[in-house]
Amino acid sequence: MVSRATGAVAFLPFACVAAACATGAGGSDSGGPAQDAGADAEAEGRDAAGRDSGGDPCASCEVEFSLAGEGRTSAELRGDFRADGWEVGVPMVQSGDRFVATLDLEDGQVVHYKFLVNGGEWIEDPENPDREPDGYGGYNSVRRVSCGCDAPPTSFDWRDAVMYFVLLDRFLDGDPANDSAVAEVEAVANYRGGDLEGVRQKIEDGYFTDLGVNALWLSSPVDNADRAGVGEDGRSYAAYHGYWPTRMDEVEPRVGDLDLLRAVVDAAHAADLKIVLDYVMNHVHQDSPVYADHPDWFWPLDGCVCGYGCSWDAEPERLRCWFRDYLPDFDFRNADARAFSVGNAIQWIRDTGIDGYRLDAVKHIEDSWLTDLRAQTGAEVETDDRHFYMIGETFTGDRDLMRRYVDPATKLDGQFDFPLRAQVARTILMRLDRMADLDAFLGGNADYYGAGAIMGTFLGNHDLPRAIHLAESSPQFGEWDSGKDRGWENQPSLPSSPDPFERVALAYTLLMTMPGVPLIYYGDEIGMSGAGDPDNRRPMQWEGLGADQEWLRDRISRLARIRADHPAARRGTRRPLGASNDVLVHEMSAGGDVLWVALNRSDSPAGADGLPAGEYRDLLGEADVTAPLSIPPRGGLVLATR
Repeated sequence: MVSRATGAVAFLPFACVAAACATGAGGSDSGGPAQDAGADAEAEGRDAAGRDSGGDPCASCEVEFSLAGEGRTSAELRGDFRADGWEVGVPMVQSGDRFVATLDLEDGQVVHYKFLVNGGEWIEDPENPDREPDGYGGYNSVRRVSCGCDAPPTSFDWRDAVMYFVLLDRFLDGDPANDSAVAEVEAVANYRGGDLEGVRQKIEDGYFTDLGVNALWLSSPVDNADRAGVGEDGRSYAAYHGYWPTRMDEVEPRVGDLDLLRAVVDAAHAADLKIVLDYVMNHVHQDSPVYADHPDWFWPLDGCVCGYGCSWDAEPERLRCWFRDYLPDFDFRNADARAFSVGNAIQWIRDTGIDGYRLDAVKHIEDSWLTDLRAQTGAEVETDDRHFYMIGETFTGDRDLMRRYVDPATKLDGQFDFPLRAQVARTILMRLDRMADLDAFLGGNADYYGAGAIMGTFLGNHDLPRAIHLAESSPQFGEWDSGKDRGWENQPSLPSSPDPFERVALAYTLLMTMPGVPLIYYGDEIGMSGAGDPDNRRPMQWEGLGADQEWLRDRISRLARIRADHPAARRGTRRPLGASNDVLVHEMSAGGDVLWVALNRSDSPAGADGLPAGEYRDLLGEADVTAPLSIPPRGGLVLATR
């Protein structure tokens, strides 16, 4: 049902009748009202965030919609909150000088709505700045419901996660006995000794807990090819990264064995950490027994290497192109191939007790693989207090393509938000766009992927140059730059100025105080250096940290603690307060919890324009402050009421 257009155009927030409920909104570029995600999720037996609701009283709450009287004689609330909401709506009752209506809505539900006043005039909510086109030249107001309740004590809500990515071979060599390099490959692209034992040691000595992390993404531990392969740059690489699977039911001996992987998962769970494994489903290495036994399960090569004879992005070419001519690409139109691969993914879950998957190269496989895996995890893995989290990698700036794969009921819970990362990099790290541009992007991105989406937010990963170099006074790389020309030669060193470290901390201040799963790429917490692949995958630095590195790690840890303590930072609704060339100020609220975030990316102090006057507690500086106030250069404030 397409909404009605027009009437006076204005904007607005909202009010919530219960202390345990708050709402907010985003929008999409779809041009019409979004479907009622809460109703769809209910039909699937899940709540709006994709979890089994199980009668949880926090799955819904009462939400108040309010409109100033201003001489109006009547008002109705209309929208997509029910099937006939645009046609019939809910009468609003007069309370003092306002019209009020209350709805029982699901946590995470996105509502597109308008007011019908005086019996025939359609208007937006004049107090709500969040809106999207209604398809008729006007706008719908948009609100997202946040009931502000914590998950049941026996379950984990992935909206509360802070994730750390461990590239196993480059993290910590806990057992030198399993070290083994591949002949004729330079050290920078070879195995360097990191293993599961090293991860277990760091779990048990509290490194991740001290950092404020509660989920670990581990690179694929599956057995990989034992010989070199030539990359796009003509250089020889080993499979230290985990993306050339061979024996699909075995652990790579250089990182450990199945018993050790189970021990890592057990140690993580004992430390209240979740484990997400990287799963590679698009292809295998040509040495894989699966390829030898079932060549008909794979697309024929026919000269179709991605980027060389076939497009990385155009469909159907992106589904059948081989990443390299030694990486046969699964054809998941074949039911037997799909059943094998999905069954293998399920078996790893059963064998290890892991809590989620990071799924590689999602745009290169048929949708049926995702729907089959989600159906099987729902039937065979999940319980009332266990949701198996699935987050995808679709390396693109195309938000519509990313959104295609996000649906917690049938596909992915979310994806790593590459468009958001690019905008944050351009605005905060590189100082190219205005903070007002970032403000506008955030307004349109908040609910772009659907009410139940739990997206991954990040600054760095193993496919991008290290974030610290984008934050230098003269950025060394672009926001999408692979940096591969510097991956082998003229490699960058650690910046000597504190300024880049402060800019990285400022970007994390934003990510740690907004919904999504913020990701820390190993070493980014200390500002590790690195150009493109393979230089962005240097062995983790454990000794000889400089003062700026220690400061950055401490600041990220502090931000993670604030996030854990405040639902507004994890699940909050964002309300813009002020944005300029260098400053961004907004409010985050969830239930009775409210935070104010003020960011200054300039090299001079700046006023927190838009921040309401009053007394606050500066949670980063752990001091009482009074607004109006000044934000330090390259600094951020996270404020709560005293």
